Amino acid sequence: MPLGLKRYQQEGDDHFITFSCYNRRPYLNTPTSKDIFLDSLERTRSRYQFQILGYVVMPEHVHLLVSEPPDEPLSKALQALKISVSRRLSERPFWQTRYYDFNVLTHNKRVEKLKYIHRNPVTRGLVPRPEDWPWSSYRHYLLNEPTPVLITQEQAVHI
Repeated sequence: MPLGLKRYQQEGDDHFITFSCYNRRPYLNTPTSKDIFLDSLERTRSRYQFQILGYVVMPEHVHLLVSEPPDEPLSKALQALKISVSRRLSERPFWQTRYYDFNVLTHNKRVEKLKYIHRNPVTRGLVPRPEDWPWSSYRHYLLNEPTPVLITQEQAVHI
């Protein structure tokens, strides 16, 4: 771990995670690449048994709101996810090293982070409304639509 970087994991908190493609290149700019990412995310979620509260896959980065895995550090699950995606897609190197991790301690902060995640495609000008971006958990919350990733709504988050 880099000098001065301290992660607060295995605390039982939710985490707002951001990681980017190498040099912020748009390696996730096709529907196929985004679908591959979501498939790998679901496989990793299932394997490590953590909960996903929200996600968005953007052309050059990803935001996740997740719980901690019960038996492994979150960092190990994220490493497995990034390896899985990079093995299935051809660009090299695929990911920037490391990731941004923010511990989410309150309901209000959870809602704030979900709103940020779901509005990201609108803010970037990719779609006019959050529900128009199929690679996020927004439509699950809005319309209770199934997604390729199991979403946990235990904390009754309303956006």
